[in-house]
Amino acid sequence: MAKRLTMMLLRNFWRLPIILFKLLYYAKSDKVSEEKKYKLIREIGDRGCRCGNVNVHGYGLENFPKESGYIMYPNHQGLFDVMGLVYLDPTPFGVVIKKEAYKVPLLRQLIQTLGGLFMDREDVKQGLQVINEVASEVKAGRNFLIFPEGTRSKKGNRLGEFKSGSFKAATKAKCPIVPIAIIDCYLPFDTNSTRMVDVQLHILPPIPYEEYKGMKTTEIADMVKERIEKVISENEHNFQN
Repeated sequence: MAKRLTMMLLRNFWRLPIILFKLLYYAKSDKVSEEKKYKLIREIGDRGCRCGNVNVHGYGLENFPKESGYIMYPNHQGLFDVMGLVYLDPTPFGVVIKKEAYKVPLLRQLIQTLGGLFMDREDVKQGLQVINEVASEVKAGRNFLIFPEGTRSKKGNRLGEFKSGSFKAATKAKCPIVPIAIIDCYLPFDTNSTRMVDVQLHILPPIPYEEYKGMKTTEIADMVKERIEKVISENEHNFQN
């Protein structure tokens, strides 16, 4: 991670002061609109990709619902996952991320600027509060991203267990579920290299509430995982030499 991140920073050295100033201000401000905050995050993502030698290949972008008020459920490979989705998705969204990220300078401000929430995986009560808050905000028309694995898989393109509890937010909000298959997103930050890398993000057709209504959250988790695994198996060798 250190090499590529250093390269990103050096290539944007003269822009860093104003970007950091805006980020620190936006993270704490209630006066800045969500659209303006998201524009800054997209600028950071765009510069990070271009200056970090990362080619982001997006597929199925037409599958993003036209109306806001949905939850995206991607597999989780690394720190680049959110940046890749920000790069592709023009519509603002919040993200649920583990509380440990709150202790990481700048990452905390990035998540706060996105309007994200920090979840304590060891505190059931706090976790339920976060799920209820997500459901409430989605009902009000916001979009959210939740990693159903809870943490990055650390197994490349192999998926970890999808935790059924993460889908309670969708069942409470009665909203569309958007599965996302992430491929090779561990390469930018989880390998000690600055070489050009290709990552893939496949936006799958949304699953309307009517399709999963009445299903147990364990069944929903299995269904979403199965769809993502199928897309990964069909596409993970696309950019291999």
